[in-house]
Amino acid sequence: MTQVFVKKSHIHGKGVFAKRDFAAGERILAIDDSHVVDDPSKLTAYQNKYQCDWLKNKFVLMQPPERYINHSCNPNSYVKTIRGIRTLLAMKDIQKGEEITYDYAINGYYESADPCHCGSKKCRQILNCDFFQLPEALQQKYLPYLDNWFVKEFKEKVEELKRGKDRTQALIL
Repeated sequence: MTQVFVKKSHIHGKGVFAKRDFAAGERILAIDDSHVVDDPSKLTAYQNKYQCDWLKNKFVLMQPPERYINHSCNPNSYVKTIRGIRTLLAMKDIQKGEEITYDYAINGYYESADPCHCGSKKCRQILNCDFFQLPEALQQKYLPYLDNWFVKEFKEKVEELKRGKDRTQALIL
């Protein structure tokens, strides 16, 4: 039974909304990564921009409902791979009827410069999907939400970021 529904979003097009309350850390849904695209050049411009996820040199055509999860600069969810399945988890408590969003820069490694329409008080105005282009304080905040494949792929950069966080915490203490 699905715990989310899709409807028109004030952020962009359609969005994914909670059918019930979710507690921080709770599983919202499993992401269907079974639709691997062998030849990305055959994707339409719309599919490439709005329906495709780039996972470590693999293009996946996202399926409903996850294809409708909108970006927010103040997200309430994130994606982690659990037992081989990418899973959408609540980053904070989510209320029934609330739109479920994630920051496309978490686990992101490609540049984009589209205008952001999230409407959050923390809006960065530009939707850049490269984690390492985020302000360092935000990278630090997002460290616990990075997926294991991302941490392995960008090990040196992530380790450097962790060392910076450790130094900052030592200065505070």
